[in-house]
Amino acid sequence: MDLGEGLRQAIARIKNATIIDAKTIREFNKELQKALLSADVDVKLVLKFTKEIEDKALKSNPPEGIAPRDYITNLVYEALVELMGSTFTPELKPKKILLMGLYGSGKTTTAAKLAKFYQDRGLSSVLVCCDVSRPAAYEQLETLSKQANVAFFGIKGEKDPAKIIKEAAQKYKDRKVLICDTSGRSALDAVLIDELKRVAKAFAPDERILVIGADIGQVAGAQAKEFSNAVDISGVIVTRMDGSARGGGALSAAHAANTKIMFIGTGEKLGNIEAYDSGKFIGRLLGIPDIISLVDTVQQAIKEAGLEEGEMQFDELNFESFYAQLKAMGKMGPLKNLLGMVGVMDVPKDMVEQSEDKLKSYKVIIGSMTRDERKNEKLLHNPSRISRIAKGSGKTEKDIHQLITDFNKMKKMFNMMKNDRGMMKKFGKFMK
Repeated sequence: MDLGEGLRQAIARIKNATIIDAKTIREFNKELQKALLSADVDVKLVLKFTKEIEDKALKSNPPEGIAPRDYITNLVYEALVELMGSTFTPELKPKKILLMGLYGSGKTTTAAKLAKFYQDRGLSSVLVCCDVSRPAAYEQLETLSKQANVAFFGIKGEKDPAKIIKEAAQKYKDRKVLICDTSGRSALDAVLIDELKRVAKAFAPDERILVIGADIGQVAGAQAKEFSNAVDISGVIVTRMDGSARGGGALSAAHAANTKIMFIGTGEKLGNIEAYDSGKFIGRLLGIPDIISLVDTVQQAIKEAGLEEGEMQFDELNFESFYAQLKAMGKMGPLKNLLGMVGVMDVPKDMVEQSEDKLKSYKVIIGSMTRDERKNEKLLHNPSRISRIAKGSGKTEKDIHQLITDFNKMKKMFNMMKNDRGMMKKFGKFMK
């Protein structure tokens, strides 16, 4: 069970209670403790957190017109936001960023994600490879820079990172954001500390950021302290937040160590990074829709998919317009994250995976259709066309017929919505 599921189950207990008394609140607190401890949040923090919830719930009265269960839910939300750290707003101005981290933290991929994040917001970026220890580090960062469509600099075979960074700074002085990816180790040792200090002296970074994996849980706090004592870090980026049940432990530990959480990694794709907003993060855990993030994600996905604005505005649903939607969805990250943004939680993992597989299959099949077939699905009544599409997509004819059946159901629903003026009016207001 991950942290979000545990918290939602605890809150469901308080929302379903017929009487909210001291016994109910203490039982509720036990469920909260179980959820937080399962997420590897420090025991002392958990006890302090639940004691504050209990004291406020028992010693204060809800404002007039607010139900006790809603008041307690809000207390939990506010306390969790405080437990997990403050919100970070990145400054969109020229800067030099030094990234550090141990092996396995996801530092190099994060460097590319960060470069893309700033470049997408109008700040031209360059990735500088100063990892002179790990084999193939140069090639990996060069490949990632191409995928992120940002500049790259490195000197293959050079063992002096200070020399690399000086040449990069001279060559790319016109770039707004320089991101230096440094060497890692299995542990922070004297050799790594000395190397990081030399790079920092040559680079004079505006931000010194430690990259840590969410799966290390509360060890994140100790790691952040070690690096901060050695090289005075500005903050941390927590990676793999989408796949680790211990993410809450990593965030709370970093915050408890007085370290600023700057960004979190929410998926494998280069666009899956976001500035840390504790309110949004806790909101998703509790199943509260995050519409603003969803709209931002959709707009960015349309841009990355190379679609024209008109391609996503249509009066008729056909395979052509559906294909444009699938292309955009493919850029929006894991389906689980999208469901979380609209407040749909606790969907079984196997169901989410099956849905993702089905959408990928749809995209492959439609990609094997001609433009005429995409615009006029009636052409697919011809068995020879079905046979050709099956061969072209590597699917069976049964798969093609299943897509047509599913598509007709979607089209029927789309037409019902389009003809419901009241619903479309509300939807238009929402989109504004």
